[in-house]
Amino acid sequence: MFTGIVADLGTVIERETRDGDLRLVIGFTQLDEERVRIGDSICVQGCCLTVSARSANTFAADLSRETLALTTLGTFAVGAAVNLEPALRAGDVLGGHLVSGHVDGIARVTSVESDARSRRLGIAVPPELTRYLARKGSVTVDGVSLTVNEVAGASFGVNLIPHTQAVTTLGALAAGASVNLEVDQLARYVERLLAPSARVSQ
Repeated sequence: MFTGIVADLGTVIERETRDGDLRLVIGFTQLDEERVRIGDSICVQGCCLTVSARSANTFAADLSRETLALTTLGTFAVGAAVNLEPALRAGDVLGGHLVSGHVDGIARVTSVESDARSRRLGIAVPPELTRYLARKGSVTVDGVSLTVNEVAGASFGVNLIPHTQAVTTLGALAAGASVNLEVDQLARYVERLLAPSARVSQ
């Protein structure tokens, strides 16, 4: 479990294809070494990955075919920047919202506009995910917890304050970029509770 508050900007150091899947080696500078042990979960660009190997200021993670099919991680070249967040621990501050690191789909940036010192992004989502987006609700874009400003059809808008632009990869996004999207877990649970199949017959 994560919060969508990025702790470090990492860098892809190596990528190695292994029998149809992929291993990434990622370098970091700000993460607490004690929270990057073999077997630990790390949110990388919005995707929960397991640390499979460690060395000084780097860790390796294996990406399955499922992960490669549902996220943008397979497109990242050596040198690419990635948002990193270690798993939430009991007692940690919940600064964003509850994030699982299970990407729901790939969305596309449709517009980037200046809004005073902020940047305003328009993002188009797969149609089946639009029901989970609500104005002033939460959404995770490339591992960053954001507030939805507005929803129109299969698109929504968010604002990036200067801090978010500086400490995450979102500040470098341009129109046409693909991003990993995770909808708010609460919306999924509400849908499940309201579904007829979830009701127990009396």
